[in-house]
Amino acid sequence: MKITAILLAAGQGTRMKSSLPKVLHPVAGKPMLWHAMNAIQQVTTEKPVVVVGHGADEVTAYLGETAQTVLQEPQLGTGHAVMQAESLLKGKTDMVIVCYADMPLLRGETLQKLVETQKQNKGPISMLTVIADDPRGFGRIIRRDDGSVDAIVEEYVATEEQKQIKELNVGGYCFNAEWLWGALQRIPKNPKKGEYYLTDAIELASKAGLPVQATVMGDLEETIGVNTRIQLSEVEIAMRRRINQGHMLNGVTMIDPASTYIEAGVQIGRDTVLMPNSHLRGKTEIGEGNVVGPNTIIRDSKIGNHCKILASDIEGALLEDGVDMGPFARLRKGAHLGNHVHMGNFGEVKDSYLADGVKMGHFSYIGNAQIGSNTNIGAGTITCNYDGEKKHATEIGEDVFIGSDTMLVAPLKIGSGARTGAGAIVTKNVAEDTLVVGMPARAIKKLERKSKKK
Repeated sequence: MKITAILLAAGQGTRMKSSLPKVLHPVAGKPMLWHAMNAIQQVTTEKPVVVVGHGADEVTAYLGETAQTVLQEPQLGTGHAVMQAESLLKGKTDMVIVCYADMPLLRGETLQKLVETQKQNKGPISMLTVIADDPRGFGRIIRRDDGSVDAIVEEYVATEEQKQIKELNVGGYCFNAEWLWGALQRIPKNPKKGEYYLTDAIELASKAGLPVQATVMGDLEETIGVNTRIQLSEVEIAMRRRINQGHMLNGVTMIDPASTYIEAGVQIGRDTVLMPNSHLRGKTEIGEGNVVGPNTIIRDSKIGNHCKILASDIEGALLEDGVDMGPFARLRKGAHLGNHVHMGNFGEVKDSYLADGVKMGHFSYIGNAQIGSNTNIGAGTITCNYDGEKKHATEIGEDVFIGSDTMLVAPLKIGSGARTGAGAIVTKNVAEDTLVVGMPARAIKKLERKSKKK
């Protein structure tokens, strides 16, 4: 059976007061549209159709090849929006799911229940409903004696008695495709607003004696649609709570989940502890047994196992196992710390590799550098990698000791086992096992390494 989804994303979203199309506003680091697409892709067999309008070019560009798009212009209601997909889908699918792209909390599991309801339904429509004390402007569900849906009464035309009904229309539907296309042609134009409403399809089915079934949702949060920045904050909080609970159920400890911010798609291994005010964003992967935070931000980075990251900022970096860094350390794009590297407070690394066992003191900057294993970088060391026009590389061998406040003027190579005196300004290459001191640094003697590597 072929199942296709139509996502309604044409609304202008005027109450958002934004130049960004509403469905591209982020929730947990991903556009609302991403969340809606993720949910429908769990239950459909065909590429979805997204109905676009306001900001059509931006929305279409974001979707790329993941969906087909159709333009609704002018925008004449939800029924009219679904009509725009007929030319793409007629005769090519058995079922059509219709839902809104501004409902990012709607789960794939819920849509699967909707599909299963429709598979058992002899009629042409199944829909999602919810029981709630706060109607939030949703239409009321009128049931028949046999439990099927007789009608949806919108709030603005409901009687006082009907307004007491607590079962509400959520705005998610599953249709028999062949019936849907014919029914859309029979939906009347609303005389007050001049638009065509998809909910009128329920009345068409009911009057024809065709059963309309409903799946009652258990999670009220899933029904929140975003029309204002206030509602955007509501779904952000709900999504963050959902994400955090998922990680905790998978073995991650959070000292204070309410102050822990994890974006959708972040991966975290078991027995990792997240301290308060930790922010994990983008394409971040964190291994097992780490301690992250407090006050740490990690973006688009990969962290190994058993690392300790205190009050640090990491972006586009790779940390292998057993790294210890912070507080107030910063890793910028291209930073790669090997196993058991120690990085002190107020240090910064960019486009550099620190091999296994390197110790980097506080207040140091390492850029465009390759540093060999077990080398010690003294406090205040700076790789002077930029000459005003180009950046240059620094290569430091194994078992090197860089004294505090050393300036390494690139391009520069320092051999294994070498040492620099405190405050040295190194402008020329240094041979292996050589001590250099001064400004500019000069060699004063050869050194004997205790365990010189062969």
